[in-house]
Order: sequence, then C-alpha cells, then structure tokens
Amino acid sequence: MTNYQEAAQIIKNASHVTAFTGAGISVESGIPPFRGENGLWNQHDPIFIDIRYFHAYPLESWKKIKEIFYDFFGLADPNAAHLGLAKLEKDRLIKATITQNIDNMHQNAGSKEVYEYHGNSRNLICLSCGEKFPASHFDLSLLPPKCTGCGEVLKPDFIFFGEAIPEPAMSLSFNEAEIADVFLLIGSTGEVMPAAQLPVIAKRNGAKIIEINIALSNYTNQITDVFLQEKATVAMTKLLEAIKN
Repeated sequence: MTNYQEAAQIIKNASHVTAFTGAGISVESGIPPFRGENGLWNQHDPIFIDIRYFHAYPLESWKKIKEIFYDFFGLADPNAAHLGLAKLEKDRLIKATITQNIDNMHQNAGSKEVYEYHGNSRNLICLSCGEKFPASHFDLSLLPPKCTGCGEVLKPDFIFFGEAIPEPAMSLSFNEAEIADVFLLIGSTGEVMPAAQLPVIAKRNGAKIIEINIALSNYTNQITDVFLQEKATVAMTKLLEAIKN
C-alpha cells in the first residue's frame, strides 16, 4: 500500500476530517509565503502591518498593504489543491477547512466551511465603530480608505502584529481540533503560533495526521502519521485519485 492509498483509506474511514492549510498551499497560485528563503519578509519590512505603526502612519502602511495584498495577491487564482479541498467538502469527506491564509483562495475555489484563523483581505474593518465593508467597494487608488459611517481609517480584516486571533474563527478552530479524527495538513510548517498548536491538540485528542508538504516541517517527525512529500497540487491530485479508486 502506498502512502496515498493509506491516506485515502484513513480519510474514507473517518467520521470527521478537518483540513488545516498554511502558506504552502497558495504558493503555486503565485502567492509567496511570508517566511523562508523566498518569503515576503525577506523583501519587505513587516513593520507596515504592525498595529501600532498602522495607527501612527496609516497612509504609509496602506501603500504597502495595497501593493502586496490587493494589487499583487488580488491577481491570483485558486490552484488544484484549493479545488481539491472544495471537492472533498462537497463530497462530504471533509467537514471544514481551517486556514492561516488571508488570500480568500478556499472560498474562491468553492469551499463553504472555512475558518480564517488570521482573518481575510476580502473585508475592511473600522477599528473605531466596528463596521465591516467589502474591500471591493473602495477605490484603493485613494488612500487610506475611510469608514463611510464615522470617517475613521479602515484596516484590512486580517490580524496585524499586536492583534489577537479573531472570533469566532479561534473558537471554531479549537473545536475542530477537539472533535476531528483526522487532520489533513497542507503547506503549513508549524512555525506560526498559536495556529501551530491546532494539529498538536488534534493529535493529542486521537486524530490521525496526514501531512502534505514539499519539505519536512515541525510536524513531520513529531505528530504526522502519513507524510505526502510533494507540491500541494500534485499531492492533492494523487490523493483525490486514490480516494476515488
């Protein structure tokens, strides 16, 4: 039995499979990871998404936010790995996807039950009155965008350095780690806390861990039961084929 056949069997026999995705799943859509050799933080000082910097210099912060998260990321499309997870959800083989990504790729691929652990770039939020707006409603050539209610500067609805994990995503994600009998990890290195705790908690609660990564992660030799060492698109294509057979 190959690793793919073993992973397929585990998924088909499970009662509650939860997907858990990190930056690695979106790399093949042209979205670079934040950390590592080709990571964004090697090219850009992340100070622009520190919440204190944002409050002090909203225009400077927004110039970089627009360049990276809207002009650049906004051109990306879901890849075969995102589409594969959406198909598994549609076929009722996975219950939910927890993602550390803010790129909206899972929803764009068709996934419905998505818990965005770090928020998303799809919406803007007013830190003064709490109102949320679709980012698409604003002309981001006019910066910074302002709340149409109270006039304060809006920020993207993803967490900046210095902010807490949003609710209900945090509670829903921890609940998945409590109840899942399988965690399907894709493209997460296990370095970003507190998200990195979720698969560990799932393992502690008896879940089988299937990991898809191009290289060994912090999980591989610690909690992973089946390791599929391939690009996310290749591994998901092979896994879907194994599940079908």
